[in-house]
Amino acid sequence: MTYELRKATVWKRASAYICDLIVMLMAAVGIALALSAILGYDSYDKKMDELYNKYATEYGIDLEITDEEFETLPQEQKDAYAAADKALQEDKEVIHTYNMMSSLLLLITSLSALIAYVIFEFIVPLLFKNGQTLGKKVFGVAVMRTNSVKVSPVVMFVRAILGKYTIETMVPILFFIMLLTGSVGLAGFIAILGMLILQLGLIIFTKNRTTIHDLLSDCVVVDMASQMIFDSEEAIIEYQKRIHAEAVQKDTY
Repeated sequence: MTYELRKATVWKRASAYICDLIVMLMAAVGIALALSAILGYDSYDKKMDELYNKYATEYGIDLEITDEEFETLPQEQKDAYAAADKALQEDKEVIHTYNMMSSLLLLITSLSALIAYVIFEFIVPLLFKNGQTLGKKVFGVAVMRTNSVKVSPVVMFVRAILGKYTIETMVPILFFIMLLTGSVGLAGFIAILGMLILQLGLIIFTKNRTTIHDLLSDCVVVDMASQMIFDSEEAIIEYQKRIHAEAVQKDTY
């Protein structure tokens, strides 16, 4: 092992990331399904289908057709579609159901992702030590501060929850949901693209191939087999003194 920085190779980091991503997605989906059942999302979804079917039957029109299909309709059916759509937009029950679905979707998504991150990106690395997730443990990489000191719980919280969960995951997801619900237009797409470009730029152009979460927490991903990680800055100083003393002793002989 050596005191000098031994960054993990790109393929090791990528392999660990893919492994962690698979585990996280599986966990998040399972948690989301459980939360959906607990919070009753499916009941609102069923209610929305019933309301759509009610107006579709009343106006004699299919409300789930595409724009291309709409253009092929005769004018009479286009007018019926417009009237049904207007009635839907003014129906207080439809508005309430839609708002509840949107709110629950955001809540379920954010909570399931948060729980998955807390377990696999915060608790597991604290148990494994040296910031190792399941993927990092498998591929032999670790996380330390840029000064070679091991990560503390506070640092891991900043890295995992503030960096990975809040900025890198929830901000893009929030904009994506807003895009799907029509709450934001081109600005949402630009925001997501900007986040991706920033992340790639940091990885390509920074000295330590730093990601946003590593930049925030002042961390670096290293090769576990060859990198020395110290408990504190004092331990580094003691190590440097010992190495210096050994060098002086060798010069004496």
